[in-house]
Amino acid sequence: MGPLGTRRHARHRRGDPVLPEPPGDRIAYGIQLPVQSQSTLYTEPWERTAAGPEDLVEVARAADRAGFAYVAVCDHVAVPRRLAGAMSTVWYDPVATLAFLASVTRRVRLLSHVAVVGLRHPLLTAKQYATLDHLSGGRLILGVGAGHVAEEFAALGVDFAERGRVLDESLDALRAALGPAEFPRFTGEYFRFADLGQRPRPAQPQVPLWVGGSSPAALRRAARRGDGWLPQGDPRTVLPRRIARLRELREAAGIARPLVIGAIAEPLYIGDPPWEVGGRTLSGPPGALAESLRAYPAMGVHQLQVRFRSRDRAELIDQMEAFASDVAPFLSSDH
Repeated sequence: MGPLGTRRHARHRRGDPVLPEPPGDRIAYGIQLPVQSQSTLYTEPWERTAAGPEDLVEVARAADRAGFAYVAVCDHVAVPRRLAGAMSTVWYDPVATLAFLASVTRRVRLLSHVAVVGLRHPLLTAKQYATLDHLSGGRLILGVGAGHVAEEFAALGVDFAERGRVLDESLDALRAALGPAEFPRFTGEYFRFADLGQRPRPAQPQVPLWVGGSSPAALRRAARRGDGWLPQGDPRTVLPRRIARLRELREAAGIARPLVIGAIAEPLYIGDPPWEVGGRTLSGPPGALAESLRAYPAMGVHQLQVRFRSRDRAELIDQMEAFASDVAPFLSSDH
């Protein structure tokens, strides 16, 4: 294996499935894209300086080449001044960003992680994301969450205290609005529609709905209404309890179809880092990292979101390629 700084290859066979059919033998892996959201919790310094659309394009293309299951973007409409220091105000619009990246990629799925769909009427959300799925050839995964910024809801005239109930109903409405019917029908407490046609329809027969969050309410929502679960960075010590609870709730609801269980890995650096990457970062040779990360499929995780420490775009892409070629093939729980 050549040095990471000169690596420009990855092992991927075109046509391989990009998402597991749970419980798959090998875990899928995806990435939240840099640049498009710049919270101090995870942004690298290089993203805040001269980075922009060209970096998004090159990282998304690298993910496409390297067999990543999805690229993900976040969602905030407006960040209040009191939170701007920690969250920043850089949050690219997810629909515009994913549509932009759909035009420069071929197979990687396009994930909103997560869209705060309660801020918008379900028909508006359906129009935007159905068009995105149509234009991308059926690559959308709609990840949704309740949201946490009260001022954002107030500015858009949405009741922050009701956001959980609104999200529950929005999921039901979106299930109808993103299905195959040109004139979907839905009647609920907050939303109702009938005899209103929307085309283009999604390319997929049903767009996957993944539910984000780790609160008891979010787990209930994911189990009863979701096709997948996106946790909020739960540590390894907590994940098994969360997964067991999801299975219990889903069984109690009588839902037989599989639920794609996700997890967010610790920050990674493949190889011996030549700079200080922080105490929480998992670093070392590929075999050691694979051995550590196999804990996730052993818990029942189907897709793992990975993040890499990097000093620039080139180093990030090198890390992604190293992960795809030298770590990911060894992540099955029975390897």
